[in-house]
Amino acid sequence: MPAKEISPVKSARGTPFAPGSTLGIIGGGQLARMIAIAAAQYGLKTHILAPEENSPAFEVSAAFTCAPYDDEAALRSFAASVDVITYEFENIPAATADLLVGLRELHPSPTALATTQDRLVEKSFIAELGIETAAFASVPDAAALEQAINLIGLPAVLKTRRFGYDGKGQIIIRSDSDLAAARMLAEQAACILEGFIPFREEVSVVATRTLNGEFAAFDLCANEHRNHILDITRVPANVSSDTGREAISIARRIAEALDYVGTLAVEMFLVVENGVERVVVNEIAPRVHNSGHWTIEGAETSQFAQHVRAVCHWPLGSTTRIGDVEMRNLIGSDVDDWRAILAEGGACLHLYGKEDARPGRKMGHVTRVFRKSSS
Repeated sequence: MPAKEISPVKSARGTPFAPGSTLGIIGGGQLARMIAIAAAQYGLKTHILAPEENSPAFEVSAAFTCAPYDDEAALRSFAASVDVITYEFENIPAATADLLVGLRELHPSPTALATTQDRLVEKSFIAELGIETAAFASVPDAAALEQAINLIGLPAVLKTRRFGYDGKGQIIIRSDSDLAAARMLAEQAACILEGFIPFREEVSVVATRTLNGEFAAFDLCANEHRNHILDITRVPANVSSDTGREAISIARRIAEALDYVGTLAVEMFLVVENGVERVVVNEIAPRVHNSGHWTIEGAETSQFAQHVRAVCHWPLGSTTRIGDVEMRNLIGSDVDDWRAILAEGGACLHLYGKEDARPGRKMGHVTRVFRKSSS
């Protein structure tokens, strides 16, 4: 059957999508699942498009399409069935975003997507805003690696420009003994070399911006990683109030420069020198983020609800924290502890419906809120 022909949405850009509208989500993982749950609480329906069978978000959406991201007929049919479109992760093909934005509103924009898909483009964008990042140099191939090292120095981190996450596609170069592995990585894909930042801890700002420029940020999070995967997020981060305000100000500048619509996360390094704190931007995630999962129970409005509000052109909610919060990922076999977690008073368990608890796979998370005293 030929794909249904549709025209772009006729309503004025920025007109709120009312309850009963359908939000299309590209990607079917746990982030899409939690966006869909938040949308349902507002009386919105969701339609998920993802290539993986048994995607976690399929279970909680009104409709789903199992198709590759480059299936034009499926994309057109998907767009015809929804009112507005978003995505749960940044590695969808640019051609997919370009097609969809001509058919329905798409938030965040293809420009935000393109900027954050490529680490070199992203780092250049941040630096052009006058925001501090690690020193960096382009490594288009293995032959350029030595020149980049001479420019940046060691230790340094070599990363692929695209498709890296949870520590994949990167290697720390501390000495000449690491060069062979680094050359192999540079032979496989275009890379970026970044100077190593001697940080005290990794922190992140999760924030949301609307089309009309309304902006709301959650408190700065402190993040611990295990085997390059986020393990624990604690809120608030143990930083000065000035550092917290500066981190949020940086996130706002980035969101405004991207004309961003939706929730994003800005990952940063907290550097302390001679007792003075500062933050150095590491990466931008143009989507809801693992370090913001705590907001479901720990804030008056979750990051997922904020994202739905923003892309549907609704007012943003309050980001006020309910108490001090700890969120722990359940990675691989950690999920086997679900019974003990359920038996623990105050522990809020979220399971993603994934069947295979492979090592390194995020199976769920648990949040504990230590509520503020009323006295």
